[in-house]
This record gives sequence, structure tokens and C-alpha cells, in this order.
Amino acid sequence: MIQALALILTCQLAGEALAHWTGLPVPGPVLGLGLMLILLSASARIAGLVVPVGTGILRHIALLFVPAGVGVVGHLDRLGPQAAVLAAAIVVSTVLAIAAGALAFRLVARLTGSEDGDA
Repeated sequence: MIQALALILTCQLAGEALAHWTGLPVPGPVLGLGLMLILLSASARIAGLVVPVGTGILRHIALLFVPAGVGVVGHLDRLGPQAAVLAAAIVVSTVLAIAAGALAFRLVARLTGSEDGDA
């Protein structure tokens, strides 16, 4: 388990370093995730080591949101004056995300020929 966590964190660190050194406009953890994907595709041994640990982390992913929630609650005095703007941004971005998902679904349905609901 320690080896798998070390490998996951090493990939994230490598992604951060790559993003910093190259100046790519991509977050380091995303580059690290790409590196992890390459490693998992290249080696069944690495996949066998990392997949159970990754599954365990994903099972408890809600716990990873606790620090963010504590941070928001800790700064409510700063966020209060912008509450209306923040609420509007959350509502608008949610509506846009749902609309984009629906449009993508319709496009894929049209491209695959299953637009009539045959699937």
C-alpha cells in the first residue's frame, strides 16, 4: 500500500515539475494523471499494485472535500458580501454544464445513428 501511494504521489510530483519546467497551461496533477495512465497501460504489475489503493481512495473521496468545506466556513466573513454573485455563478455554471452534457449526448447520438431512442 505504501508503495502504491508513493507511486501515485510521485506521478503527481512529476506532473507538477513538468508543468513548472515547461510552462504548459495544464495543471501539474493532470499531467501526473497522464503519466499514471501511461504507467498503468504499460505494466500490469503496476496496475495490480495501484488499482486497489486507488479504489480505496475513491471509496472515501467525500473525506477529501472536508478541508475545502472547512476553508469556506473559515472565510464566510469574506465571502458574505459576494454571496449573491457566488450563488449566481454556481447556478449559471451548473446550468451551462448540464446543457453542455445534453448537447454532447445529442451530438453523439446523432453521430452514432441512435437518435431515435433505439438504444
